[in-house]
Order: sequence, then C-alpha cells, then structure tokens
Amino acid sequence: MQRILCKSKIHRATVTDTQLNYQGSLTVDTELLKKADILPYEQVQVVNINNGSRAETYILAGKPGSGEICVNGALARWAQKGDLIIIISYGLYDPNECSNFKPLVVQVDQNNHPIANINIEKPV
Repeated sequence: MQRILCKSKIHRATVTDTQLNYQGSLTVDTELLKKADILPYEQVQVVNINNGSRAETYILAGKPGSGEICVNGALARWAQKGDLIIIISYGLYDPNECSNFKPLVVQVDQNNHPIANINIEKPV
C-alpha cells in the first residue's frame, strides 16, 4: 500500500494577478517552484486563505524572481489579486518512506520572495 503525503508547499503566497481568459492553471515564479520541489504541469491543491476554499489545478512556470502568482482560467473566479494562498504538492510514498518523512515548506514574504524553507514537525 502507498500513502499520499504532503510533499511540499508554498505557504501564504499572495495572488499577483488573475487571467480569466486563459486555458487554466496557476502560474508561479520558477524560483519558488524550484525551492518547493514543484514541477511545471504538476498537479497541486490550492487553498485560498481569504475565503477558506480549496481548488485543484496544475502549475505553469512563471518568470524567475518575479514573485508571480497568477490564477488562470476558470480558477480566476475563485481568487482575487491580493488573496493569500497555500500551494500544496502531494506525493505517493511507500510505508518505509513515511516514518521519518517531513514535507518541505517554503515561506514567502508579501512579494512572494522566499524567506525560509522549513520542515513541518511530526505531531506528538
């Protein structure tokens, strides 16, 4: 049996733009993607802190160092510029990989530039 675990996330990113007339997805600064170990076209769950809702989409690579977080397509109706979001990537893991596993968390500042990489501690 495999388990689905939170592999990595970009925590409290600010939506910089929305583009309704686009085919869909979430465009994210390439440097943030690298820090969070998220690949272009990878499936992600996005949590909107402002309205408490969750959505599923895939990632497109944005301009490196730009701080870009652009919500595209139909998902553009789900968020507004300035909303805070969490971008979560999941992975499938064998049981022997789970006991010491800790996801990678990239925290960002108000301009979506990385301020820290942390590991989530296992609950007691």
